[in-house]
Amino acid sequence: MKVSTANAPGRTREGSGKRRPGRELVVEAVFGPSATALVRVLLPLRVPPPAVVLANAAAGLLAAFAIARGELVLAALLLQLKTLLDNADGRLARASGRVSALGRYLDTEADLVVNAALFAGLASATGRPWLALAGFFALTFVLSVDFNVERLYHEARGEVPDPPVPAESHAERVLERIYRAVFAPQDSLVRAIVFGRLERIVSSEEDSERRREATLAYHDPLSVAVLANLGLSTQLAVLGVCLVLGEPSVYLALVVTGVALLPLLQLRRERIARRVLAG
Repeated sequence: MKVSTANAPGRTREGSGKRRPGRELVVEAVFGPSATALVRVLLPLRVPPPAVVLANAAAGLLAAFAIARGELVLAALLLQLKTLLDNADGRLARASGRVSALGRYLDTEADLVVNAALFAGLASATGRPWLALAGFFALTFVLSVDFNVERLYHEARGEVPDPPVPAESHAERVLERIYRAVFAPQDSLVRAIVFGRLERIVSSEEDSERRREATLAYHDPLSVAVLANLGLSTQLAVLGVCLVLGEPSVYLALVVTGVALLPLLQLRRERIARRVLAG
């Protein structure tokens, strides 16, 4: 089975500015325009994009520390700063012509580290370490499903992703190895589930055109749109609201129960594909 690590740098998409079949509403309304404005300020200063990645990681780690200390409003503000910078780094890289494997791998892996720190902070603040651990794994899986479902949507339509930026320096090669070790198993699992369920539906259909119609229906834009709005920018915005309200435990409950949307979306996609074959 082909794993999408060849284009791994594209994994963090909420800051990409690229056209998506589903839009993350909080990015469209708030963080996207704000990030574009920030890029206009940073461009003349020749700020390197990896520096913005490190700044957004620093803001996220400070937010995690603030959560652990009980400074929840400060943490909420830092999280929104982190999201703004996270949406700006990719835009800055493209606008300045300095897209690199270093910046993109660093972005993906920094997000994972920050997420782990945030849930550790939430475990400390709520006194519910097992719920926080479940929340971390739930969020990681949801983000992986989001990434892979959108990629499969494009693949089903013959849309070729952007060519990967080659890893040239030692640091880039190290980050690439880390990515493959951490994310490739997740990608393999999600793609195996998605392809396996589809194959069960279309395996008995001999007409290639009907198989293709069912496959396109299965990889539907509504699923991509729903998953896009479970993306990291939205997650951190919701966490910020919960922190301001003084209810970090509510976020943990939301992110864990939110996983229930995944099988519901999957069942819906299968039903649509079967209708196409039956119709």
